[in-house]
Amino acid sequence: MTNGEATGDGRDAASVDVTVVIPTLNGEQYLAEVLDAVAAQRFDGAVETLVIDSGSTDSTLEIVRARPHVRLHAIPNVEFGHGRTRNLGARLARGRIVAYLTQDATPADDGWLAALVAPLAQGTAEAVVGRQIPRRTAFPLQKYDIERVFESLGPVDEVSVVGGGILDDLDAAHADAAGFYSDVNSATHRAFLVDTIPYRDVAYSEDLLFARDVLEAGYRKAYAPRGAVRHSNEVGVREYAARMFDEAIGLRRIGHPVRRHSWVGAMLRAVKGALADTARILRDPDYRLGERLRWLVVNPAYHLARWYGLYHGGRADLDDARAVARRSWEARQRGAAGR
Repeated sequence: MTNGEATGDGRDAASVDVTVVIPTLNGEQYLAEVLDAVAAQRFDGAVETLVIDSGSTDSTLEIVRARPHVRLHAIPNVEFGHGRTRNLGARLARGRIVAYLTQDATPADDGWLAALVAPLAQGTAEAVVGRQIPRRTAFPLQKYDIERVFESLGPVDEVSVVGGGILDDLDAAHADAAGFYSDVNSATHRAFLVDTIPYRDVAYSEDLLFARDVLEAGYRKAYAPRGAVRHSNEVGVREYAARMFDEAIGLRRIGHPVRRHSWVGAMLRAVKGALADTARILRDPDYRLGERLRWLVVNPAYHLARWYGLYHGGRADLDDARAVARRSWEARQRGAAGR
């Protein structure tokens, strides 16, 4: 079979140890880097890479087809769903373990895969989330958010495991950290996804909902910091606002509490965040002098965009599909792919 399509339900090649599943849509910026980093992994076992594309119009398909070892499965854009497509990846996978990456998440080193799947191989967890390291080009607000989230999950040199049922015993802040999960960089057993707890077919936050389902069913979730990827979204201010809107909408739809702020309150939070970042930017060794000066000017706009998106996402009528679509980045992407 060529890499032009992928078929089967995964049961015909149990000799494969891990399938790395990467959903794509116009991912040309980093995809070659990601695929080559996966191919270069030092891993004691058989690994395959499966790309599921949902209507790319850039050079994504050419990048995949230039790598004959990569399986390609194409679906119409209207069939894409964050949970639905990852379930499809599990069904198509030939590996006993399924690892998920996004098209812009590059393994940080050649030991990424071994470290990510180790808790599964050792039987210490049923689902694993790996660390994310922001790219050097990340805007400061996103950079510091990513660093803060993963610092809250545990030490950077050892695996941390959260046991089932723990969420009931934690306050909201600690429950958020314990239940954190991201399909930017994650892994679980194929059989667990297919036969026990699949992803839910929701528009957004399918990974957080999956982690909640795993923990509430009494299973375990691990954080594997050495299974790290370099990842951040290089987006403009308007796109960032739309993504924050989608995040708030997605959390509300899965029943996650989203605090509603007044307009004044949201803008005050934006100003407070921008001021706090100013001090970080000035002493951040990752930024050169010119970059620091640029981010001191531009980063406050991202804070305003963040709270603009969260403000509207927290107040939108979830039953008004047209109103939600007007502000949604996901809706814009689907519309662009469908043209």
